[in-house]
Order: sequence, then structure tokens, then C-alpha cells
Amino acid sequence: MKFTFGDIVVVEDNQIGVIVKCWIHPIPNGKEFYYEVYVRNYNSIREYKEEDIQRYMVRHKYLSEEEQEWQYNAIHGL
Repeated sequence: MKFTFGDIVVVEDNQIGVIVKCWIHPIPNGKEFYYEVYVRNYNSIREYKEEDIQRYMVRHKYLSEEEQEWQYNAIHGL
């Protein structure tokens, strides 16, 4: 799983939300990851597949080399 409970994420291109539930759905050739996300602008919890979610990244400060490495690893699932 790429995300976990409490992660701040971006859905639908520009909506900020928080992961409130994660689960794995088995499929014949592997598994799919699903998440329930509380989206503030909708004031509701919505379900998304992992590929429809992006990690919210810090945008208001300069990142140290260590923070840049962490952010790169988070984006690429390392």
C-alpha cells in the first residue's frame, strides 16, 4: 500500500483530503488498493483507487536534500 491512515492527499486534481480507511481487494491477477478519503470541500468521505490519489507535498518552503530524497521516495513508492 502506498498510503496509510492519516496521510494528506490530493484527489480529483485539486481537492485536499485525508485517508481515513485503507483496504486491499483481491483480483484474479493480484490485488487493488482502495482508500476512503475525507474531502473537506465535499464535507464527506469518498472512495478512491490508489491510482486516483496523489500524495500532498510541501510547497511552501525549500526542502533540504534529505527532505527531497524522502519526497522522491514517497512519490515513487520506494
